[in-house]
Amino acid sequence: MQKKGNTLLVVLLIIVSFFAGYLFFKVKNLEQGKTLGTAQQNQPQQQVPQKPTELKIKKPAQDEHWRGLKNVRYVWVEYSDLECPFCKQIHPNLQKLLNVYSGKIAWVYRHLPLPNHAKAQKSAEATECASDLGGNDAFWQMADLIFEKMPDMELSQLPSFASEIGLDEARFKACLDGGKFEKKVNDQLDEGSKAGVQATPTGLIYDLKTGKTKLIEGALPYESLKQELDNFLAKNN
Repeated sequence: MQKKGNTLLVVLLIIVSFFAGYLFFKVKNLEQGKTLGTAQQNQPQQQVPQKPTELKIKKPAQDEHWRGLKNVRYVWVEYSDLECPFCKQIHPNLQKLLNVYSGKIAWVYRHLPLPNHAKAQKSAEATECASDLGGNDAFWQMADLIFEKMPDMELSQLPSFASEIGLDEARFKACLDGGKFEKKVNDQLDEGSKAGVQATPTGLIYDLKTGKTKLIEGALPYESLKQELDNFLAKNN
């Protein structure tokens, strides 16, 4: 009988010890979690970099791709990616803006092919090959056509686009396949990146008389683009 009582006592002691240990570790874990939460709350918040209000880009040069007259005071400089859906969206709005303000502004196009767009680099080179074979008008015709065909077009179609705008398809293909303008496109990409361009489309209204600029980011609707231009012209005239 005494042996049975001793056994029961041992079992009770084991149970009590188990629950005592469980409660001890539970309290310690709660304390550690509370400490960790406090430490996380006390950590400084990460500072989100602000977007620049202006970019120091190079002055539009006469040998760049201009749309409109070259003797105007104001130039809309656009950094663009031919595969970018937002660039495709803003493209006709800039065409309309140029027509409405004909003789007052011009449009200069600069390449900024994004690395996550597989068709952007060669499409940019295609516009340069078109320019090489057919001049500045051919550049814009090729750019317009590529934007029209994106995003469904394949790079293999580019030589046929050249033929469509009246260029020699074989010569165009040789230019494109040989990478004749790869460096030029990359140089424009580097120039834009160093100037602070972070996305496409990025536009700047450039006052050739004073060097002042107005940054316009994103595919704004036509009325918003017009308002930005009107405000800049009124402020600087």
